[in-house]
Amino acid sequence: FIGDTGNAEDDNEGWETEDEMEAEAEQDDSDVTFSKHTVFCVSLDPATNNLAVTGGEDDKAYVWRVSDGEVLMECTGHKDSVTCAVFSHDSSLVASGDMSGMIKVWKVETKEEVWSFEVGDLEWLEWHPCAPVLLAGTDDGSVWMWKIPAGDCKTLQSPGCQATSGKVLPDGKRAVVGYEDGTVRVWDLKQGNAIHVIKGQDGHQGALTCLACNKDGSLVLTGSVDGSAKLINTTTGKVVGALSVEGGKAKGSKDEEETNSVESVGFCNILPLVAVAYLDGTLAIYDLSTQVLRHRCQHEAGIVHLHWEESSSVVSTCSLDGALRLWDARSGNMVSEYRGHTAEILDFTINREATLAVTASGDNQAKVFCLQRPDR
Repeated sequence: FIGDTGNAEDDNEGWETEDEMEAEAEQDDSDVTFSKHTVFCVSLDPATNNLAVTGGEDDKAYVWRVSDGEVLMECTGHKDSVTCAVFSHDSSLVASGDMSGMIKVWKVETKEEVWSFEVGDLEWLEWHPCAPVLLAGTDDGSVWMWKIPAGDCKTLQSPGCQATSGKVLPDGKRAVVGYEDGTVRVWDLKQGNAIHVIKGQDGHQGALTCLACNKDGSLVLTGSVDGSAKLINTTTGKVVGALSVEGGKAKGSKDEEETNSVESVGFCNILPLVAVAYLDGTLAIYDLSTQVLRHRCQHEAGIVHLHWEESSSVVSTCSLDGALRLWDARSGNMVSEYRGHTAEILDFTINREATLAVTASGDNQAKVFCLQRPDR
């Protein structure tokens, strides 16, 4: 269609030809495509940001080079889909965990498995921010903690329901864990006891879906299927704010379908802003100090995951429509949109310089997108 001068009587105007629609469907803004498996999760190595690890439906994780998609290591021997795959704080180790609860740790340098263990159905897996210590949350509510590769083990007692999300705070001494019954616990990792339990009127009325902490770990933001996000002071264990976009619509409703689940949350590092992403496609930007809703960035499909850039006010989202979008939280405007996946994006991550995004999709592909921005 480009360069088609057309004539005055051309009544095709305003209509997309089939070719154009096909071209749009086939638009691919990515620079590298890794198509070894249906990918559920992705993370970058923190040391260099040059390596990605993806876990997938083929019961494997792969460690591969972001620059060209070259496979450096296959993590095999799992019994089920690998839903968690993460590098340790110094990038020397990779942990892969499958749905059945088989967890394996691999030494990147030698490509060898150095440790493995089986727990109940796995919900999440996370490395300690400054030590070779691995944490895992399970379906039965236990949180496990191991020294790797020695295997010394500690467990944080289960309240009898799923440990749906967890995060070690930046001080490395405490972890925050969210549960299926809506409770949030702040744990002392050394003592193995809960310092704070957040529940009841102040707390969530439904299962936790996500949580994030600010840079110094003084605040945690939690999201739940109940449609609300809560700000919790980790020192006092007090809920210091509640964020919602409903305006109370779903509060008294009997119909559970009406509540709009929070899918992802995060803090901006350079401005007092937080972002909350909802299943209905709303990305809400709130002022942290006043808790006022600043912007609503509307997506056509549900948001799966959000990610703030390390040192800017840009927040990225991936969505069920397969697109990656960058938003400027100051203005609420979309900065750019990247397409190339033909199915939903299930997970994504961005490098420190915010020049690359790596996405994981149900279309059997992981993709690397070079993020170009006019302000750089």
